[in-house]
Amino acid sequence: MVYLLVQDDIGVSNVSSEVEFLYPRWSQQLADGSYPVGDVTWQYPPGAGLLFLSPSLLPFLDYFAAFLALTLLADVVVAVALARPGRGLAGAWLWTAGLPLLLNLPHGRFDIQVTALAVLALLAGRRSPRLGGAFAAVGALIKVWPLLTLIGLERGRATKDAWVSAAATAAALLTVLALAFRHSFDFLQQQGARGVQIESLGGTVLSLMRASGLPIWVETRYGALEFAGEHVASVAQLSLMLTAAAFGWLMLWRGRASRRTDATPFDAALTAVLLFTVTSRVISPQYMVWLLGLAAVCLTSRRTTQRPVACLLLAATAMTALAFPTYYLEVMQGSALGNTLMVLRNGLLLVAAVVSCRRLWTATTERGTSAPAATEENRGGAQGDDRAADDGERGRARRAGVGQFTAGGGGGGRGGR
Repeated sequence: MVYLLVQDDIGVSNVSSEVEFLYPRWSQQLADGSYPVGDVTWQYPPGAGLLFLSPSLLPFLDYFAAFLALTLLADVVVAVALARPGRGLAGAWLWTAGLPLLLNLPHGRFDIQVTALAVLALLAGRRSPRLGGAFAAVGALIKVWPLLTLIGLERGRATKDAWVSAAATAAALLTVLALAFRHSFDFLQQQGARGVQIESLGGTVLSLMRASGLPIWVETRYGALEFAGEHVASVAQLSLMLTAAAFGWLMLWRGRASRRTDATPFDAALTAVLLFTVTSRVISPQYMVWLLGLAAVCLTSRRTTQRPVACLLLAATAMTALAFPTYYLEVMQGSALGNTLMVLRNGLLLVAAVVSCRRLWTATTERGTSAPAATEENRGGAQGDDRAADDGERGRARRAGVGQFTAGGGGGGRGGR
């Protein structure tokens, strides 16, 4: 993957450009005491600034080499955390075998670092919800999604401790960043105006509509390729509505979940991120790094319900690499090949989301587990009826024996007399 990133000659051949040009520019602005101003490509919470400044910790390397070294370190941290004794090796294998499917992309972005924080939040949260909450907060201040790692915590003290810790950590870090840098919250201006990216599920629908002849085209906006034209606004609105519905379903699940295992927080985190991914207006290829990391955490527990989902995500990851960077020009143009790749990739993600939701719900709610419970009750009731019948037979036998003894004794006495 590192070699492919350095060569950068697959498909569109610009995967490394962000690390070579964009990130160093941001780093220089941050070193001057300000977040990027008037830059439509700056769309990240304030914590991301620290990540872009981090290559300066290795002054003996240029920015590209230092960023790559730190990304590799985060990659190793995830693998080691997944492979610790008692967790099995399935999760570590998924991570180390699945990440290369994305070719040169993972180490050319900063999503491995964010995924590492989410993985640590989940694994640490099993024993220390406070520590898990702190990791989740730091991750959320770089990219918001790691906060979803807390959604599967058991109701009660664990949830309270984790969210209090997350809030305190976020407040402290935000205060420091707001005092240290100017324009800390300018990213909100760009985030709210995002449209429908060509790689999203809604984008696939629009691309098929464009292929049918509707006046829809692609524009470069906010550092991404987005659709413009007829029905685009409606698809964007529908995506937001589906995201709200996904959040509502997750809240309903939390309220109904009554049967839990050690894997439930892991499974719930994967389900939540999957739901928000497939309903998003933006599905960048590096989102697969998040999903692979969460699926790997699920596989560290034998009680996970998400093994089929992990297999679907591996297939979707391989399809993602074909769409970007290999045949990205075809995706941009909306050719038959480009549309086929996006239908297959996003179709796999949609199926994975549905399967994930169904398996999580069935395994944790009363409705999903009532049949086995009823079977046990019926079995117990049948056993109780059998015991009652046996007791009745024994009681009748005892009464018959007493009667025979009395009758026999009286006859013997009369004969003696």
